[in-house]
Amino acid sequence: MKKVFIAALLMVGMASFAQEKSESEKPKMEKLTVAQRNELHLKKLTLDLDLNANQQKEMQKIIAEQSAKRETAMAERKAKSDSKKLTAEERFAKKSQLLDEQIANKQKVKKILTAEQYAKWETSKENKRHANRQDFKKHKSNHDKQKDK
Repeated sequence: MKKVFIAALLMVGMASFAQEKSESEKPKMEKLTVAQRNELHLKKLTLDLDLNANQQKEMQKIIAEQSAKRETAMAERKAKSDSKKLTAEERFAKKSQLLDEQIANKQKVKKILTAEQYAKWETSKENKRHANRQDFKKHKSNHDKQKDK
């Protein structure tokens, strides 16, 4: 009887340790400050594109500008997430504004970089976009599998 009880206790103990940790139990990574993220982004661009000092200064301005816009957009999204859904016209206006900003940003970067650097920058952006899509698909399929269980 003792052996059965001990074996059952061991099985329960092992089963509880074998469970995957949920997202809430995993330790959260400390978030970098905006300045730290901007600096790391600039250094990565400098390595990838071999930027000179002048180009670094100009790109630093663009990165800071983009970062500030991203932070305000995220704050707006959080504030509006509890309220209403956007209408089709509002979505169109937001998407149009976003695309206009992307076009303007692309023109600024094109003025700063050489033709070779710009081509490399475009390629890296496209590769990153493709990788993000793949990650999203993988995440979505994992999420759907867990929903089915």
